[in-house]
Amino acid sequence: MTCIVQKYGGSSLADVDKITKVAEMIARVKRQGMDVAVVVSAMGKTTNQLVGMARSISPKPPRREMDMLLSTGERITMSLLCMALHQMGVESVSLTGSQCGIITNHRHNDAQVIEVRPFRVQDELADGKVVVVGGFQGVSYKRDITTLGRGGSDTTAVALAAALDAERCEIYSDVDGVYSADPSVVADARHLPEVSYPVMQEMSAAGAKVLNAQAVQFAKEKKIAIYAGSTFDRRKETIVRKIAPGRVVGVQAVVSEKEITRLRIKGKTALSDFSWVSDFLEGEQVPIKEVHLTTAADDSNPSRASFIVSSPNIYGWNEIKAKIDQHLGDRVRFDTHLSALSLIGEGLNRDNTTLLAALGLLKQQGIVIAGVTTTSFRISLLMPRENIDQSVRLCHAKWVADA
Repeated sequence: MTCIVQKYGGSSLADVDKITKVAEMIARVKRQGMDVAVVVSAMGKTTNQLVGMARSISPKPPRREMDMLLSTGERITMSLLCMALHQMGVESVSLTGSQCGIITNHRHNDAQVIEVRPFRVQDELADGKVVVVGGFQGVSYKRDITTLGRGGSDTTAVALAAALDAERCEIYSDVDGVYSADPSVVADARHLPEVSYPVMQEMSAAGAKVLNAQAVQFAKEKKIAIYAGSTFDRRKETIVRKIAPGRVVGVQAVVSEKEITRLRIKGKTALSDFSWVSDFLEGEQVPIKEVHLTTAADDSNPSRASFIVSSPNIYGWNEIKAKIDQHLGDRVRFDTHLSALSLIGEGLNRDNTTLLAALGLLKQQGIVIAGVTTTSFRISLLMPRENIDQSVRLCHAKWVADA
């Protein structure tokens, strides 16, 4: 029998009426003779509310206890959805991440899936039931509950689809797929009918909210196509899959990350200081990116190190920042006024044409660039936060809207 995995985001399950509507959709698919596994997020803003409650008690709550707390949000949703399905005469069963065999490493709040043992899910599907799984969570090899980080329900869905050898993985939310820019910033952003794995992964890592970057990486490794669309409007969707190199080249999307912190370390001990900071942040489970290291040629040109932290979603960031400041003193600077704009697409850095054009375009508007990073599929520019929306619109107009 054909098996599909569907994932529904929190906005699609925000209240009982929406949960009932989603149950009706699932029931229709099941009655077409398909095996259906459904991954759900917490209802609406439940996760944010739980985080707020925790932070009202402690500015830096223990990560293990945060996982215990946050995993309850998905349990509420999956139970209510199963109740709605039973009311419609559709047999179903709810399973936590641990019950359905999502095994992770022992990294709390940002765990990585290392294995999926879907035996319980397979047994329930064989019995004709819809299996409803709490997304965003798993169990570590030490048998602790873990969570997969923001957007982790996407990862649950893709990992489960791979383990079940599902025909497709469908990710439903309140948007009808992937756009060339944030529609709330760029009114004429284009809907993208299909996107390659590398482009989507760069978009997700650079700030796009539609899909989780780890989920896209998992899909790429397992060769699973992701169908991303709107829960209640199925007229359009975006398919994320393997696309032949060279078929789509140039800038496909302009993505921004508004709240970042750049750490800059300077001095004779910059490299050892960077080693200490990176070890400290790893211990605090704070991921870093865009690392730049420069070794001093002589005393007149001191060594330098810099990297970026996506600070808004880090528990206790102010306390972590204070410890770094205390340890390094005036050898470290925190740039908290920056945002990052990224041009995403294939072939952007085969030469310097796109980079130089972007720098020239923004310079004409008096926008000062504080840093540049490139990969095979991305050009990222750091700039003052007050300029980010204007810059996104300018770049989108030049490379996407007029393409």
